[in-house]
Amino acid sequence: MAMKIRLARGGSKKRPYYSIVAADSRMARDGRFIEKLGTYSPLLPKDSEDRVRMNMERVQHWLSIGAQPTDRVSRFLETAGITEKKTRANMKKAEPGKKAQERAKEREEKAAALKAAEEEAKNAPAPEAPAEETASE
Repeated sequence: MAMKIRLARGGSKKRPYYSIVAADSRMARDGRFIEKLGTYSPLLPKDSEDRVRMNMERVQHWLSIGAQPTDRVSRFLETAGITEKKTRANMKKAEPGKKAQERAKEREEKAAALKAAEEEAKNAPAPEAPAEETASE
């Protein structure tokens, strides 16, 4: 049986409240669980003690048996000092695609060329007016 320590959602619409539970991974998110290990209330301020409450002895017990915490629960355990901090893959989802990067690079090059041309025109000596030649013939 694959055990997970995960969040089970409770509360009403737009007012989330989560229970931290030990459950079989094949059960539904809010479905059957084996033991309730704590609570998480995301609406409370981050520095509040009541935001995350866990029975650490029972959490340690389930971890020793082999239960795997989900990502959010593992972050709670890291802040509590029970597990080591994991290195997470920093996904590059926020970066623009290749074509958008190419367009941005072209815009930068054009802007740099335009600025260089302006600087060159500004620093170039002013053209002297051709002296009028008087014909003294």
